[in-house]
Amino acid sequence: MGTNMKWLIITLALLGVIVASLALREHYNTGASPCRIDDKWDCGVVNHSSYAVFHRIPVALIGIGGYLLLGGLAFARAWKYLLAAAFLGLLFSLYLTRIEASILQVWCIYCVSSLGIISLIVVSSLIAILVPRRAAAQG
Repeated sequence: MGTNMKWLIITLALLGVIVASLALREHYNTGASPCRIDDKWDCGVVNHSSYAVFHRIPVALIGIGGYLLLGGLAFARAWKYLLAAAFLGLLFSLYLTRIEASILQVWCIYCVSSLGIISLIVVSSLIAILVPRRAAAQG
């Protein structure tokens, strides 16, 4: 179970790096947003807002670093550290989602995708911790 979960989380983390990289590209894009769907779905509005920067660092760059950290922790099978880091990432993602919903009132497909990915990493890391314990307790 541990090996499968390791590679699942590494794969999810790599997907997170890709999604965050696309958001970072959009952050620096000066042309028309390639992911503008309508007035409610526009990555350009979200990634060019003042909320797309945290202490002068683009949020997408923080996401790239976070996903790389999560992939490294999964590779090392440091499940407890992985869960803690992923949970912090989930809280940050939920905070940003609240900003999209309540303040900007515009959604970014990259941000929503990232929320799904970090949620899956949290659940997967919980499974990686809890399933072996349950199997050991039954065995």
